[in-house]
Amino acid sequence: MIHDSVDNAKQGGTCPSQGGGQDMAAKQKQEDAAIKASLAKIKHKIFVLSGKGGVGKSSVSANLAASLSQKGYKTGLMDVDVHGPSIAHMLGLTELLEISENQLLLPKQINGNLKVVSVQALMQDKDQAIIWRGPAKTGMIKQFVSSVDWGELDFLIIDAPPGTGDEPLTVVQTIPEALGVIVTTPQEVALADIRKSISFCKTVHLKTLGIVENMAGFKCPHCNEPIDLFSSGGGVKTAKSQGLKFLGSLPFDTRVVASGDSGVPMIFQDKETEFTKAFDLVVENILKQL
Repeated sequence: MIHDSVDNAKQGGTCPSQGGGQDMAAKQKQEDAAIKASLAKIKHKIFVLSGKGGVGKSSVSANLAASLSQKGYKTGLMDVDVHGPSIAHMLGLTELLEISENQLLLPKQINGNLKVVSVQALMQDKDQAIIWRGPAKTGMIKQFVSSVDWGELDFLIIDAPPGTGDEPLTVVQTIPEALGVIVTTPQEVALADIRKSISFCKTVHLKTLGIVENMAGFKCPHCNEPIDLFSSGGGVKTAKSQGLKFLGSLPFDTRVVASGDSGVPMIFQDKETEFTKAFDLVVENILKQL
């Protein structure tokens, strides 16, 4: 504790930091035990990451969780993008999360099989900037595992911000058995950053399930001819050169954009489109490796 004045400090008789180290160690031990107990109830943890922003990583995370839940798997979706959380909007979370009787956060139940937690669902003002340094972000991610009532899950999908900084590193350290799915777009600018993500995975010993190529092509609504908005084939080439599995290409579809804005993932809309068929293939390729 910090004393209000010199006199109060003198009256204390002992160093104010005495015993603090023991208290911190006890709290850390308690949190570690809670993390271990929570993760023990979750069969598979899939970490969706990308070295570059704007590649549709959160869209892939949301639709992956939605697809798994539709297939009958008990699924959780954890959004740890502190500064730019998108999952809450994509899944239609408009209310604050509630607290259980045993003081655990209750995830938002989207359907019978899908529950979601996002930092956005903890904010009264949705437009408020979250201005945190590394330790605060690390603490939040750990609490999203230890202090959330996830229950028994087949899958936990973790959506992190782009890059190789605090959040991805904390996820790997907190959930060492997580399996990575790397999202990219086909152009070289994105692929250069994705190669850094691959290097990150190798450095921290994160097993990688493969690469998803998003926004791979677009069909003109007038002539129905394919247009490569962001080049083509880059994801396949990168996966091959890096010795990783290529999980599939997802076409650019304006309806995916609309579904994200409406809070209902494309997979939930029961429409057979080129995107949903391609996404089913991606999910199949992921499940085959588990």
